[in-house]
Amino acid sequence: MRIIKLISIYLPFVIAVVACSENPVPKPRGYFRISFPEKHYRLLDTIYPFTFEYPVYGNIVKEENRQDEGEWISVSFPAYKAKIHLSYKDISGNLNQLTEDARNLAYKHTYKADAIDEQVFTNPQKKVYGILYDIKGNSASSVQFYVTDSCRHYLRGALYFRCQPNKDSLAPAIEFFTADVVHLIETLRWK
Repeated sequence: MRIIKLISIYLPFVIAVVACSENPVPKPRGYFRISFPEKHYRLLDTIYPFTFEYPVYGNIVKEENRQDEGEWISVSFPAYKAKIHLSYKDISGNLNQLTEDARNLAYKHTYKADAIDEQVFTNPQKKVYGILYDIKGNSASSVQFYVTDSCRHYLRGALYFRCQPNKDSLAPAIEFFTADVVHLIETLRWK
């Protein structure tokens, strides 16, 4: 009986001492703040059959040709682990096939996407026509597009990040680089 009395007296004291120690508490998940540079652009005017303006914080990288035809280049943003992959092809009676391929590639992300918005670009003075696919959600590519003059030139592009897609953490970067993609499309000229 005396043992039970001692336990009932000392047990609350021991619990109070142990409970009052500072145990680590998990902190809520947060994301790093990403600071972006000011928007300034330079002209790409080289051997390619097109010109456009791209950001000064990006680098042009010639990619190995992954197929037997066309030109492959990227606008690389190493500080942000991002790339705008570009592939150029001459149109030889296959415009419908090329545009359908671009649409299919964009809509392959449907299983991960929350929504896919299409934005049409038309500039008859420069003969630049195309569609930008804004892919919402945790898809591998958040922005894809194609532009063409409808008779000779065709350029397809896609924005990728070298990281696991997470729409919440990538949202500021996607918004920032989407503006660069739109600027690229709006300044594109065919040679």
